Amino acid sequence: MLALLVLLFTLSLINYLDRVALSVAGSTIAADFHLTPVEMGYFFSSFLWSYVLCVVPAGIIADRYGSKLIAGLGISVWSLATIATGLSFGFASIVATRVVMGAGEATSYPAANRLIRQAVPPKSRGVATAIFNSGAYAGPAFGSILIGWLISLFGWRIAFVIAGLVGFVWLAAWIVFFRGRSEDAQEPAQATEVRPGSAAATSPRSSVFSLLRSLSMWGTAITMGTSIYALYFLLTWLPSYLQTVKGLDVKQSGMVSALPYLGAVVFSILISKATDRFLGGEGGSGEHRRPMIGLMMLCSAALLFTPYVDSIAGITVLFTISLVGIATTGSLNMALAGDLLTNVEDAGKVNALVVLGGNVFGILAPIVTGYIVQATGAYDNAFIVAGVLCVGGAVVSQTLTRGRIGGGASEPRPAGQATRLAARS
Repeated sequence: MLALLVLLFTLSLINYLDRVALSVAGSTIAADFHLTPVEMGYFFSSFLWSYVLCVVPAGIIADRYGSKLIAGLGISVWSLATIATGLSFGFASIVATRVVMGAGEATSYPAANRLIRQAVPPKSRGVATAIFNSGAYAGPAFGSILIGWLISLFGWRIAFVIAGLVGFVWLAAWIVFFRGRSEDAQEPAQATEVRPGSAAATSPRSSVFSLLRSLSMWGTAITMGTSIYALYFLLTWLPSYLQTVKGLDVKQSGMVSALPYLGAVVFSILISKATDRFLGGEGGSGEHRRPMIGLMMLCSAALLFTPYVDSIAGITVLFTISLVGIATTGSLNMALAGDLLTNVEDAGKVNALVVLGGNVFGILAPIVTGYIVQATGAYDNAFIVAGVLCVGGAVVSQTLTRGRIGGGASEPRPAGQATRLAARS
């Protein structure tokens, strides 16, 4: 189990390392291609265009053919695209490579969360999801430093080539891990036991359209969306903000950007582990995760105060609080979707829909920010928009996630009627 979690953590880390590479290199690329802030906004957003189109099909394929195949295929595609970014020769070609990268990266969350949902018992699912999801913050933390250092030494093109090659190192480890080992050995028959008579034991698989009839499906997707908007705002524009507004160079902005992401890695795992302890041996209802999701969304809204803080130390603290909230929300929200799920065989599709909701908002964040910066010449209103959305996400998380997902159920279930999975000793 530990080896699997390490692989899933590093899968997420590489996913986001390749995303943040463009943000760190953004100012340099903008100078090379003479891009305006609005053009940079579309540039930053481009990988998400294909991501949102491919994430639900990726979840369906993961449910049908398994996570091993889809994860390996996905990282191969996006790593080749990252290398191609470094070889691009103009604005159109570099956008095209990012679109291909987005299609490959769409596989990672459905594949990983499917494995977690089937392999990990409910009382440990929050921390397992947090370990995987924390890679999304470790990637920008290490990537901001690594890519900034590579750009300062070799230029942005070589930085993208090296970032892409890292993915193939992971692929080799993934193949070795599953050599002579069936993927099913990681999953429900070995890891969990469905109690007779439970909803998970009797309900049929649900179609995507059936899942969308659940209010909780929409609630978890919208909660993820408001959180991911804030994440992609920081992921894409934070280095440029630090360089243009605070006067930091590429290496300095990389170091300052890395600290909040490192804080998010550590504290999101600790908070998720503490939340899992409240679940005890029962698990599966989501009742203990929901209040913590609301609290973490309010922490994410710390971005609201950024325009009123001038010091680098002060804004670093605000960004750390916000990213801890965003990271923990993502982990607990995906675990909550698993808790509310009626049939484990729908796990890939459900997680794909949650991720889709997040990334629909994510597409907008870089673009909206680009328009705000170009129109006002400042970032203040961009921080306010992101913070207000986080407050809205806190409200949604507490009001729209009280029913089951799948099996045609959309009404809130009575307390104590949650689907339960008991781990075999």
